[in-house]
Amino acid sequence: MTSSSSHQSVVSFIAGATVSASLFYAYQKLQSHQPSSSISATSPAPPANVKDDVVPTQASNPSANTAAPDSSQLMDSVELDQRMIRKAEGAILKRTSRLVIVVERCTNDHNYSAILRTAEALGVQHVYIISPKTINSTLVDEAGEQLDADDTNENAKLKRSSGQVVKRATQSEKEDRALHHLFARKATEWLTVHEFDDTKECIETLRSENREIWVTDLSQVASCLTEEGIRGHLQTKSMESFDGKLIPEKVAIVFGTEAVGCTAEMLNAADLRVYLPLRGFADSLNLSVATALVVHQMFVLDPTLAGGMSEDERRELRRSWYAKLASQRLLSSRQKKNKAKLQAAISACETIARKIAAGEHVNEEEYDKWNKIQTKKTELEAIDTKMALDAAKAVEGLVDNPPAPITDMRRADEHRTCFVGKNTKKKHGWDDMAATANLPVKQMATASFFRERANAD
Repeated sequence: MTSSSSHQSVVSFIAGATVSASLFYAYQKLQSHQPSSSISATSPAPPANVKDDVVPTQASNPSANTAAPDSSQLMDSVELDQRMIRKAEGAILKRTSRLVIVVERCTNDHNYSAILRTAEALGVQHVYIISPKTINSTLVDEAGEQLDADDTNENAKLKRSSGQVVKRATQSEKEDRALHHLFARKATEWLTVHEFDDTKECIETLRSENREIWVTDLSQVASCLTEEGIRGHLQTKSMESFDGKLIPEKVAIVFGTEAVGCTAEMLNAADLRVYLPLRGFADSLNLSVATALVVHQMFVLDPTLAGGMSEDERRELRRSWYAKLASQRLLSSRQKKNKAKLQAAISACETIARKIAAGEHVNEEEYDKWNKIQTKKTELEAIDTKMALDAAKAVEGLVDNPPAPITDMRRADEHRTCFVGKNTKKKHGWDDMAATANLPVKQMATASFFRERANAD
């Protein structure tokens, strides 16, 4: 901004502040008249054990130079009971089935991982994947097999999307890539992933669900994914909106391969081709980045996408998620180690079985291990069966009467843990960061909650 006089600057400042205040007031009024992703409409009132002093009124770091959160929001805190169930309920109430993400023949596992993580973080429950002819693994062992976080070693190879090996990749970079895959695998625990052999099958499914098909496209016939662009498309159909909204009631947003985008078959099936406006020389983005920006923009264009899910589907998610959260916390450390040993033993037996089937030499010790595989499987099945029954008992009643949800998904500083060594903290200057401070927290609180319910008479 240029200013010819101090008087003009003051006037401009006051005018800008007035406009900002007006917009903020209008936004607050709008929010107060919206169902806030159906939370108030579907959630029970906070139970008696959620006290006024339990709801955090300030960031966990008392020295943080930030404003206190809205007192009407239920946020994560070390004192909050049933925190993982409340967090799950908060995620369920913001989940959408109105919008699905379709990934057509993506050939890079790193992009797959990032897209799945993005879908989960933004609250899109369903991801449709059209299988590519081949997938390029970007972290492999010497034999070319994909590696995960637990398998990373100095012989691991890091690859680019093209398949070219990154010759000077550091061990840290390899471990970061492995962790990325691990995070995505965890994200799929909370997603519903549908797989299709070809584009035709996916299109038929989308049509049977009465979904509009919006396809990302860099050509000049695509409509800009902005309010102006969408309204321009609606005018060509002599429509003002999709039942009062800028986004259809049921819609699929499709993303294509890293190199050439969506297939001609998918483009021809599109009800609308869309692009995201860019302002640089580059006219395209990395596939996973484009997915994140486009999906986020759709939520901006239609905030009611958040929470766009039937109560029946929410209930099914509660049944699945609550039991999963319980089962992850019912076993003691010793029981978890025992289960891990059984799984490792079974895996070793299966490797020996493959050697036997291939006619390879197997020594006496390996035969002895192989002969015990059924015993090991029976032990593991017994653990899993008991855990499933205990988990169902632990969450009994919660599915139909869930606790008040966490409405702001940010974790308290005490729960933002990152386990790094003292030397690493010092090297990077991380000593005073919340994620590395290891702030005191009540250990095993959620686990205790589930175990008490599972063991109750």
